[in-house]
Amino acid sequence: MQLPKRAGCTALMFLLVGFAHAQPKFLKKAANAANNAINNAVNTAVNGNSNNNNTGNDAQQAGQNSSSTRSGRPSNRGGQGLVSTPPDVAANLTASEDAFKKSSYGEARYALQQAMLGVELQIGHGILKMLPEQIAGMPKEAEADQVTSTGWGWAGLTIRREYQKDDKAMDVTIANNSVMLNALNMYLASGMYNQSTGGQQNWKQTKLKNNKAVIEYSDGSGYKLSVPLGQTTLLLLEGVNFATEQEFMNAANTIDVDKIKELLNEK
Repeated sequence: MQLPKRAGCTALMFLLVGFAHAQPKFLKKAANAANNAINNAVNTAVNGNSNNNNTGNDAQQAGQNSSSTRSGRPSNRGGQGLVSTPPDVAANLTASEDAFKKSSYGEARYALQQAMLGVELQIGHGILKMLPEQIAGMPKEAEADQVTSTGWGWAGLTIRREYQKDDKAMDVTIANNSVMLNALNMYLASGMYNQSTGGQQNWKQTKLKNNKAVIEYSDGSGYKLSVPLGQTTLLLLEGVNFATEQEFMNAANTIDVDKIKELLNEK
């Protein structure tokens, strides 16, 4: 059964309104623009007004009214943001124990998870502190330091630091990534040495301070060194605009890999 024009337009308008509320802001703008067009079509169907110029004027007026409404809303001009404070480990362990005694297992589990999260974040920030302040003359980008964790046994723990001077840069990432780590370990265990295309070597096995590793190079992204650290952790070093493999490896060797493994209890 075919809906009347008015009913069809109205139904489509409700769908667009619902879509706008469910989507991100940039999609809402598109939905709002379409919604205005539907409103004009509904008005034409109801009032019998087929004057295209009037429809355009109505749309323009609706846009002006919408802009006026938006312009009246204050914009945030900055703030101090959130305080980066790891959860209190001792307090959460106590809370977990108390909740367990009361058979509040959900609360006990949550507090225990927060305690683990606090441990991991503290270790992550500890690793950032022991990383070099500069590598190959490139100072660290302090505002880019990052530590994230899911709070369960290093799963999802990611520590990241960036170094840069002019157009030369190195990124250091220490992450628990089982997919990448398993693929890398399989490659290292296979005994394969390198891959080359058209005489240009793309990647090969190497070592970083007695730790097996894989080094890669491409003209587009530069050098990348992947180093398994024990059973769960991967060290990833990415260098841009290093002149040679040796220069990149010299920079990589300033990272205290053994200390990182010790802090993460990796063997």
